[in-house]
Amino acid sequence: MASDIASNNRRKGKKVLTKKEIAQSKLIEVAWEVCNQVGGIYTVIRSKVPVIRERWGNNYVLVGPLVHPHVSSEFEPIDEPDDALGAAVKKLRKEGVRIQYGIWLISGRPRVVLIDPASARDYLSDVKYLLWEHHGIPTPPDDKLIDGVVAFGHLVKRLLTYMVQDERCPRHVLAHFHEWMAATPIPDIRREKLPIKTIFTTHATMLGRYVAMNDPMFYQNLPFVDWEKEATHYNIMPQVQIERVAAADCHMCTTVSDVTAQECIYLLGRTPDAILPNGLNIERFEALHEVQNLHQAYKEKIHRFAMAYFFPSYSFDLDNTLYFFTSGRFEYKNKGFDMTLQALSKLNEKLKEDDSPLTIVMFFVTRQPYHSLNPEVLHSRALMEELRQTCSAIEKEVGKKLFYTAAGSTNHKLPELSDFVEDYWKLRYRRTLQSWKSDKLPPIVTHNLMDDQQDEILNALREFNLLNFKEDNVKVVYHPDFVSASSPLWGIDYGQFVRGCHLGIFPSYYEPWGYTPLECIARGVPAVTSDLSGFGDYVTRTIKDHDDSGLYVVRRHHQEYEKATDELADALYRFSQLNRRERIALRNKVEGNAIKFDWKALSKHYEAVYKQITLE
Repeated sequence: MASDIASNNRRKGKKVLTKKEIAQSKLIEVAWEVCNQVGGIYTVIRSKVPVIRERWGNNYVLVGPLVHPHVSSEFEPIDEPDDALGAAVKKLRKEGVRIQYGIWLISGRPRVVLIDPASARDYLSDVKYLLWEHHGIPTPPDDKLIDGVVAFGHLVKRLLTYMVQDERCPRHVLAHFHEWMAATPIPDIRREKLPIKTIFTTHATMLGRYVAMNDPMFYQNLPFVDWEKEATHYNIMPQVQIERVAAADCHMCTTVSDVTAQECIYLLGRTPDAILPNGLNIERFEALHEVQNLHQAYKEKIHRFAMAYFFPSYSFDLDNTLYFFTSGRFEYKNKGFDMTLQALSKLNEKLKEDDSPLTIVMFFVTRQPYHSLNPEVLHSRALMEELRQTCSAIEKEVGKKLFYTAAGSTNHKLPELSDFVEDYWKLRYRRTLQSWKSDKLPPIVTHNLMDDQQDEILNALREFNLLNFKEDNVKVVYHPDFVSASSPLWGIDYGQFVRGCHLGIFPSYYEPWGYTPLECIARGVPAVTSDLSGFGDYVTRTIKDHDDSGLYVVRRHHQEYEKATDELADALYRFSQLNRRERIALRNKVEGNAIKFDWKALSKHYEAVYKQITLE
């Protein structure tokens, strides 16, 4: 059923608005993550801006909450806005609302309005009462997030009301709302019959995310979910009701993939009118002939990490080492961490059976509460740096003395190089090396977790005995924090880390879209996803022979967990058997496919929705 929605709307999506129609229109895009990075929607909005702005110019404006503490670093006010929206901003400001109108300092430099939800604090109880009175949505007392969402929605609705009342307002006003956190104005716009066409996009239903985490048969049971019972059970009734009312009252209901379309049908009670797949601004990632050079440069940085982490206990051949990784929000089953760990265990056994000389270092990069960095990890990094500086000093000293000796020598035999090293450096070298070496196993986690006994990744590593034994081909590094250039462990940012790796692994069970594998291919890094992610489903529908292009899709839909795990383990094993030349060729193929996910190619789906709703 969902695939029919997508195919029908792809056929509809050939027409776009003309320049004349755009000149008569105002497109307002509303999201909680405008100038406020929380999750994936921030990436959707920000990466899409240049393409939409190129088409719409100043007739495109974003609206978000004024809540980020450092928003001033990426926001530039407009002193005297002279349009209908600017006049609406001035009215709200006179009424005591803290509101800013300016430029978001990102690619495309779009106009943006930021509204402080706290401005409605004094009359929030009245707003919440009317939400229940008019739309049957009760909200709990003193829930900071829900209060902020409701207040923000009320102020956005007032902003839009003032704008459409201004005679300078364009003929067509399109208001595009993303997710439940921005959606509360929709029912009031419908109720008050404002001259605004509304689009609602759900990127992931609240109820779907919760149920999927706890139901291993989620997709099979989806048609039979009692939404009221489950929303009550998970204590998310207000959020679910906001989603359902927004889906019912908007003029166009959309979602990001065929996978989430099923959730809309069964959990929100409305069949989506269109599928809006997510893309990236690929120009930001393009490296062309530099792909291999960048990979090599950042791989060297990861080599340094691996040496500091493992070499105090034992060493392995870095030239015969592959770096795999997974990353994302800590949702153990939804993100496929469980399947990844089990597949790694199978891969480890297979490589040991082969007596393979290959080492695979697998990174789990996510966020979990922790007390501090593991002091042993930090200490090892510091000692390795001291060892590097010592070796560098010895190298300079030996090189200088060797040159002078060779120039004045009549003997062609290479002299004993250790004779050129002063006793001070010999002692420092020996002491540093002795301090650095350890008889302990390398740790499996870089930080001291708040609750390591209950951590699902740690418990799985213990269960599968993936504890970084010397004889294991597969080593694991669990990093419960962001990878950043400011981290004492890394010295590179996340994007550079991705470029330095060989393979990204994301066999998600619940993933409405999935930016992590898409960000991999944009950087020329092969990736594994699943057909239960929106991205993976899109890949299987649009790219022929995707496995041969470095886009591996694990079949989790209509396949038992164990068989899907075996399929993933086989894919990892096949990748591990590629030689260096084959991996380089695959990286080039992967980057070549990235252009298919550029917003220049995918924005047509948005344009089709705007065209259809404008002409209704």
